[in-house]
Amino acid sequence: MVASAPAAAPDRAQGPLRLTVLHDATAARERLEAIAERTSGSRLLQEQQRVEEILEQVRRQGDQALLELTERFDGIRPDPLRIAPERLAQAWQECPSQLQDALTLAHQRILAFHERQKPEDLAVTGPHGEQLGRRWRPVERAGLYVPGGRASYPSTVLMNAVPARVAGVERLVMVTPPGPGGEPNATVLAAAHLAGVTEVYRIGGAQAVAALAYGTETIPRVDVISGPGNLYVTLAKKAVYGRVSIDSLAGPSEVLVIADHTARAEQVAADLMAQAEHDPLAAAILLTTSAELAAAMPAALEAQLAGHPRAAITRSALEDWGLIVLCADLEEAAALSDRFAPEHLELLVHDPQSLANRIRHAGAIFLGPWSPEAVGDYLAGPNHTLPTSGTARFAGALSVETFLRHTSLIHFNRAALEATGAAVITLAESEGLHSHAESVRRRLG
Repeated sequence: MVASAPAAAPDRAQGPLRLTVLHDATAARERLEAIAERTSGSRLLQEQQRVEEILEQVRRQGDQALLELTERFDGIRPDPLRIAPERLAQAWQECPSQLQDALTLAHQRILAFHERQKPEDLAVTGPHGEQLGRRWRPVERAGLYVPGGRASYPSTVLMNAVPARVAGVERLVMVTPPGPGGEPNATVLAAAHLAGVTEVYRIGGAQAVAALAYGTETIPRVDVISGPGNLYVTLAKKAVYGRVSIDSLAGPSEVLVIADHTARAEQVAADLMAQAEHDPLAAAILLTTSAELAAAMPAALEAQLAGHPRAAITRSALEDWGLIVLCADLEEAAALSDRFAPEHLELLVHDPQSLANRIRHAGAIFLGPWSPEAVGDYLAGPNHTLPTSGTARFAGALSVETFLRHTSLIHFNRAALEATGAAVITLAESEGLHSHAESVRRRLG
């Protein structure tokens, strides 16, 4: 799930929902490509310059820049920057018991799944008795970005803090924007307490990323920054990558549903809208072999838009970035899906496991009618921070390994160097690196 505060949806006439429906695979491929590239273009270049200015201001002015920028963008002067740990505990104590139970269940399931991800060190004995290996160690400090603004995302706290904790990171530094009263959402603070995060700062946006990357008088520089955000957060993470590691460059959320005649229209509509309600740039795509299902979708969506608390945002996303494609068969649907490489892929078909085996590119796959994407967002166990905008072709979910780095270990003995040294010398000389060869030659005599 990409948890970014949605931009204001454009005003739309409340007429019939305008959905793009295609019956041709070539046209579908072209439209899917346009959807994948919906956040690229000249606007990125303009906003990147603004982000660079913010980063430089924080790098030079530290805490003072954070106070001024937060006051300018959020209307709040966050002084002090840090939220007292006692306030986190208080937020948990004041959390309604039903919400406490839900957060606890989610935390337990996410923790259990991520504990199984911890990689093992590798130790190998070579043919001449040399010892070779790879060991994993956690980074010392991790920065967790949790979006705020119009919405709150306690699930993002858990999905970022849990793998960092499992990895063994010593210091977790969480940043999240202040709300209207000057304090972040209380449920976000409660989730931080549950996840064992005690260091929380009430700042957001590009300035928060800058603070984590460069450090200020109050906020420590970290080694890894994880967590989704809006365009400015994403551009800031891109700009500081190399100085720190990042989890990914998250774009707007997206779901692709492959459905056959067994799918129920109202369930498909709800699943499409579960992504569309995130953001006017969210993408909701249906690839179906059922003409009846395709024909039923406009009415099913309209019925659920009536009285929807985020109707304007949802309608805007569906009309701009929604798509229905009537496919000849499931093989064509799978091929189109792989070309798009969706963040979330739902398989509402008679035999979802067989179709899942056919899929090559997806951030997460949800199999069958009892696996709505929402369970993955909150408590299934696997991480909900997933690759977007086609990057599932080469990237995967945030994981324990995001907060680990591995080191190679090489321990040659005399026999191993004598057996391989001549080849090392030959290779070094072929590259014109005299001292490389000499470092071996002088040991062998």
